[in-house]
Amino acid sequence: MTESTKIQLERLKRGAHEVLVEADFEKKIASGKVLRVKAGFDPTAPDLHLGHTVLINKLKQFQDAGHHILFLIGDFTGMIGDPTGKSATRPPLTKEDVAKNAESYTQQVFKILDSEKTEVVFNSTWMSKFNAADLIQLAAKHTVARMLERDDFNKRYTGGKPIAIHEFLYPLIQGYDSVALKADIELGGTDQKFNLLVGRQLQEVYDQPPQVVMTMPILEGLDGVQKMSKSLGNYIGINEPPNDMFGKLMSISDVLMWRYFELLSFRELGEIDGWKKACDEGKENPKNVKVKLALEIVERFHSLVAAEKAREAFDSRFKHGQVPDDIKSIVIKNGSSLLIANALKEAGLTVSASESYRMMKQGAVKIDGKKVDDKKASLDIGKAYLAQVGKRKFSKITIA
Repeated sequence: MTESTKIQLERLKRGAHEVLVEADFEKKIASGKVLRVKAGFDPTAPDLHLGHTVLINKLKQFQDAGHHILFLIGDFTGMIGDPTGKSATRPPLTKEDVAKNAESYTQQVFKILDSEKTEVVFNSTWMSKFNAADLIQLAAKHTVARMLERDDFNKRYTGGKPIAIHEFLYPLIQGYDSVALKADIELGGTDQKFNLLVGRQLQEVYDQPPQVVMTMPILEGLDGVQKMSKSLGNYIGINEPPNDMFGKLMSISDVLMWRYFELLSFRELGEIDGWKKACDEGKENPKNVKVKLALEIVERFHSLVAAEKAREAFDSRFKHGQVPDDIKSIVIKNGSSLLIANALKEAGLTVSASESYRMMKQGAVKIDGKKVDDKKASLDIGKAYLAQVGKRKFSKITIA
């Protein structure tokens, strides 16, 4: 193996959770061939967030190494609904919803990938041509026993919860996508491992060389616990305004910051390790390093000028207002906007909504540095706010 191949392998495996089969991966890279690298995204929501970009960043690394990128939009599978990790059947999306979201994805993904070197494909292209007989033949190539090896299916089956027949079709169709595209490598989250391996198995059935499966970690959201998700309100959308994006990144914990650096940053690992060591030894303030992360991410999706302006706005709003560095962050699950009075209570800044109203009347409540005295004022879902009560009580609040 040449030195250049070793370097490419190290760069491409950076941050990956698992590579199956690793020996096959090394052979494919060492061959010097342009590999067909696939990653699929079901257009279940109109916007991509930083959690999606863990896979897209990896696609970019393959693209920069000269490989052919297949950005697959699952407009057909999106109407089925991915059952992965679900305890109940997902409601299918309408064809109109899927088409609208798919168009949005194609616009957003090129903030990272090179549009001239990326092939955007839709699995409805081949699946819409399937008739009932074709689908039966595809279903015959897998067994119910194998399907029930999936943890989520197994839990629902043993727990007496229903599994719709169409949910079994989802991994089969995702797997067939790899056959249709003759993929050499497929990327996916750790929760997609079963589906990705179905693709590898089906390729062998269709007399194709089996793809290498590379799973990437699931990025935690702003709360540092659950995976980033728009439905949970703990996300950072790549289309968000620079100031909002910068502020949300600055709100994550110091521990979570290193996870974001590993999975989202394009900086060299040695540089990041150096910063972490300096922080651990007390030679550097983690907040200063977090600024570097926020600047990098905002610049990627907006511009350097926008990133610098976002930092200035953040400093003006928080730093110059003598806000402490160690502010507690909280995600309040409400499903919709929440009255500020109730949010302050949930965050522990007041003992009751009545106290919240009293503090607001006294002019002692600030949201993002601005006094709030309107009892009917609320915090919107999906946004991070800096709440202050009095001179010493602070909390970063996100409504989910």
